Amino acid sequence: MEHRVSATVGAPPAAVYRLFIDVERWPQLSPSTRAVRRLDSGPIRVGSETILKQPRLPPARWRVTELSPDRAFVWETRGGGVTTVGDHRVEPDGSGSKITIILRTHGPLAGVVDLLVRGIARRHVAMELEGFRAAADAAAPPVPPAPPAPPAS
Repeated sequence: MEHRVSATVGAPPAAVYRLFIDVERWPQLSPSTRAVRRLDSGPIRVGSETILKQPRLPPARWRVTELSPDRAFVWETRGGGVTTVGDHRVEPDGSGSKITIILRTHGPLAGVVDLLVRGIARRHVAMELEGFRAAADAAAPPVPPAPPAPPAS
């Protein structure tokens, strides 16, 4: 299973990436996250673990597997014969950024789990994207107005 969503925002990639790695703030950004508890302290890093509580899903322990500053934040959780990977990517797009969130599952029971939670997963990924988009756009500096046209002679 793979669920992929994307959106463009006015904020630069570095600002979006900061939202990705501030996992403790996620409950404020999206109704797809009810509670977050980091299991370590300091800046998030490969190996950092977090307990994430989401509506209609059991709490899950997510482990960071990839950090590419200003570009990508990837983590995964395992349980019940399934590995779920949450991939958060940002890339430059004009004067702003393109955000892409991908949720993938694999493992011997991934097909069964996908049948059970496909709708929930799609809604959560869409809500998460909307939360990042709204927060990034709110943090983006306003676009200055175009200078006035010179007077006609």
